[in-house]
Amino acid sequence: MQHGPLLRLADAEKKRLNLLYLAKWAEADGTPDAKDGTHATYHAEMRDTMRALGFNVEAASKFDRLYTNHNYDFCVTMLNRGGFTNSEMLGPLLCAYNNIPFFGASPILRGLGDDKHLMKLAVRARGVATPDSMIIRRGGMPFSEPDFEWKSLIVKPNASSASWGIGAYDNWAEAKAHAERLLSDGHDVIIENFVDGYEIAVPIIGSNGPWVLPPMRFYVDDPRAIRSYEQKRHLAAKDTVKLVPLPAGPLRDRVVEASLKLLPEVWPCDIGRVELKYDEKTDTLNFIEINLSCNLWSKKATALSAATIGVTHPQLLETLLCHSLRRQGVVAPESVLEYAIEPSEQDGQGEAHEW
Repeated sequence: MQHGPLLRLADAEKKRLNLLYLAKWAEADGTPDAKDGTHATYHAEMRDTMRALGFNVEAASKFDRLYTNHNYDFCVTMLNRGGFTNSEMLGPLLCAYNNIPFFGASPILRGLGDDKHLMKLAVRARGVATPDSMIIRRGGMPFSEPDFEWKSLIVKPNASSASWGIGAYDNWAEAKAHAERLLSDGHDVIIENFVDGYEIAVPIIGSNGPWVLPPMRFYVDDPRAIRSYEQKRHLAAKDTVKLVPLPAGPLRDRVVEASLKLLPEVWPCDIGRVELKYDEKTDTLNFIEINLSCNLWSKKATALSAATIGVTHPQLLETLLCHSLRRQGVVAPESVLEYAIEPSEQDGQGEAHEW
């Protein structure tokens, strides 16, 4: 695959800038949490890596830091689960209100990406296939069985992350009961047709425009199993998950084409991970969802994808930050230095285990 340039910020600019890092576990020591598991480890690693790169980083774990202190040049806002519905948008909105440039994407794009139902409508309008689904909004009209054909249904909060609140059902009574529980807990609900196939993650990062990192195929013990929040956060036993770059060929071309086809809906952004499923039996490729604030831990899909082409985790994070700082005019273009990675004979052919 064609590689974009890696980016590095001049040392003088690193010393000049004051960055706020906003994340739930930004001030923690990296010990896994009883409820959030290794998300606490990830947040601490992000903070420590940015500091090791030479950035001046103030860490905060609550939104109220932005209520009282506006003396920041830039905010890395990763506080995506703030304890209330649609909290993913609050960090970007507070930054916008206080005129602080921030990492990621604009509040309206974050809202689009986080609303699974609306994003499905957007990608379908772009000509990208996605499973049939129905949305149930809190306080909305009574709902009945989907009018599309199905054998199994996925029921989940419409704005959840890391598979929180997800359930898979083969009969309508159980699916409806789960949806009603989620509604009573204050969540909009999406009910989606379960489609067969294996998962593919397509990380897209900002460099000189969008740079598609190697699409990664997930190999799991049971392809039909739904990994739970507890498994993804390492609070319970989980399947072994092996990620392998898709080999060059027609399928990878289709995966990249589909990802770029939907990208205008959410560009400009600094990071995104498109999730697809491919069914070998029917040769069907389906969009599942997109994450515009995806996990950037060194042991998750985006960093593991970058590693297969020789990009280290610190290089990945600095490239992301530089792209965001440059595109928003926080730093002068000439202060961002571009350099190429040297592809090896194993370029894009490695494999890794998601931890």
